[in-house]
Amino acid sequence: MAEGKGDVLDPVINSPQESVKSIILVGHGGYDKLKVRQSPKPAPKKSEVLVRVRACGLNFAELCIRQGLYDRPVKPPVILGMECSGEVLQLGEGVSTLKVGDKVICICSMGLWTEIAAVAEENCFVMPEGMTFEEGAAIPVNYITAYLMLFEFGNLRRGKSILVHIAAGGVGWAATQLCKTVPDVTIFGTSSAFKHDKIRENGVTYPIDYHTNDYSEEILKISPEGVDIVLDPLSGTDASKGFNLLKPMGKIVHYGMSNMISGQQRSIFTVAKTWWQMNNISPMELLSKNRAVCGFHMGHLTGEVKLLRNAMLEILELYKAGRIKPKIDSVWPFEQVGRAMAQMHDRKNIGKCILSPDKPADAEVAEATNSVLEAAELEAEAEDLQ
Repeated sequence: MAEGKGDVLDPVINSPQESVKSIILVGHGGYDKLKVRQSPKPAPKKSEVLVRVRACGLNFAELCIRQGLYDRPVKPPVILGMECSGEVLQLGEGVSTLKVGDKVICICSMGLWTEIAAVAEENCFVMPEGMTFEEGAAIPVNYITAYLMLFEFGNLRRGKSILVHIAAGGVGWAATQLCKTVPDVTIFGTSSAFKHDKIRENGVTYPIDYHTNDYSEEILKISPEGVDIVLDPLSGTDASKGFNLLKPMGKIVHYGMSNMISGQQRSIFTVAKTWWQMNNISPMELLSKNRAVCGFHMGHLTGEVKLLRNAMLEILELYKAGRIKPKIDSVWPFEQVGRAMAQMHDRKNIGKCILSPDKPADAEVAEATNSVLEAAELEAEAEDLQ
């Protein structure tokens, strides 16, 4: 996707129409509940900026919202989208830290899957030099989630060990890279076997194929005492397995319930089964085993501006230092948001799925290689051979 410059050639910026293209959730259910429609063109209020959106991140939370499983009620019709990147078009009253033309990363509770968005100044971050719009949109939710779990809850230090589930996904990829900023951390990462080379390159010490092996048994073969930290986005029986893998003074951080999602639409049976399989842990059990159980939900931290800003600024410094770099799995037109969600739901992705308001609706998406960069490299090689 070409990086727009916000100049006179941009048809969205210069359109006389008072509406913009947005992805709107029209009801709860399958992929057909997401529609690309025109919505009113926003104007910045006090302390807000108007942003020409170039790339948007897709997160598991949006899959849950679509199915009606999100724990914060979302009433359709509504524009989804928690993160994006783009350029500042206009400043609202009182804005002092940004200027027109700045390339920014934005984070919000909702409403960023659109061509033009009004975003609070405090929720915008200037993009580092050399960062692409796709990378910018891939950072906020995944990297802030991983950062706070590892360094606030987990107190990750030299010599510790950790289990990262879905290590090829957005949070798993980010968590692995952040673990590598600390010396001598042993990382166990679960993923499908075909992703093992990639997650190993990213820093996973011991990849485990959860389809063919019991990851708990595999970890105990290598580390009989268990691990210091477990990051659990699964819930259900995996919550109990993760807790039982902890060493004394170990911590499990629950940050999702992906086991509740089994298809396009919500299954009451799957939800009830996952809920039933969760183990209730008493304070006495925590005392006797010297373990801790934590819960993380970024959606409930939207009011903690200082906490989120500080984490994001630290993450951007790590990017500038070359210590982290988001991996872009695929870039999808707004009109193919259903296919993008299927890519994530079916766990075919390696890294982040991105939505683009500018990509043509019928564009071919380089999903087979699971990497936009790999697809570009293959295309370049083919041209060299001609």
